[in-house]
Amino acid sequence: MTKPKTRPFDTKVFLNTVDSGKTVTTYSKNQKIFSQGDPADSVFYIQKGTVKVFVVSTQGKEAVVAIQGSGDFFGEGCLTGQELRLATVSAITDCVITRLDKASITRVLRDEPEFSAMFMSFLLARNARVEEDLVDQHFNSSEKRLARLLLLMANFGKEGEPQRVIGKLSQETLAEMVGTTRSRVCTFMNKFRKLGFIEYNGELEVHNSLLNVVSHENPRIKIRKY
Repeated sequence: MTKPKTRPFDTKVFLNTVDSGKTVTTYSKNQKIFSQGDPADSVFYIQKGTVKVFVVSTQGKEAVVAIQGSGDFFGEGCLTGQELRLATVSAITDCVITRLDKASITRVLRDEPEFSAMFMSFLLARNARVEEDLVDQHFNSSEKRLARLLLLMANFGKEGEPQRVIGKLSQETLAEMVGTTRSRVCTFMNKFRKLGFIEYNGELEVHNSLLNVVSHENPRIKIRKY
């Protein structure tokens, strides 16, 4: 007897049922969600849009450490005893973001096993992503690293359809994420556009043909589902 298919857990729908300790806020492009050094007292869920996570050194140098999009959580360091934010998060595009204070998400994680399992799965997958990023940095060319970054930002490898259009990103930001220079990013972006892998006119649209760049010659990089 075939078992009936169960519906996947819908985080957005579930969070709409949380009554206390929750706020939903719309952020405009370049608006900060929180800053490095702010109290770490809540966890955030991206309903819509894209944000960047970056740190600033005492000398004022900025380094982008992550780009996160719809369906992602951030700020969970508060659950591990972190008292102050270690990074700044700001909107790259217009965003709709749910904020859950620490007491509220702690209660939900304790009382709602489906949410707890989903949240744990997300954290484990992101930890694997970080490990793959390190491998990517050490063993692959900057061209392949850029292609992989664009594919991940466009949701290739996630459940559901890729979003393809990922908004407008500066080449400086992409260079920081890839670990190369802006001029090399410019060269690769022009190459990808000429080959039909991307469209880059104001907004950035990624086509699945870009997968050819990261799959060529058995690369050590993956587009992981999570």
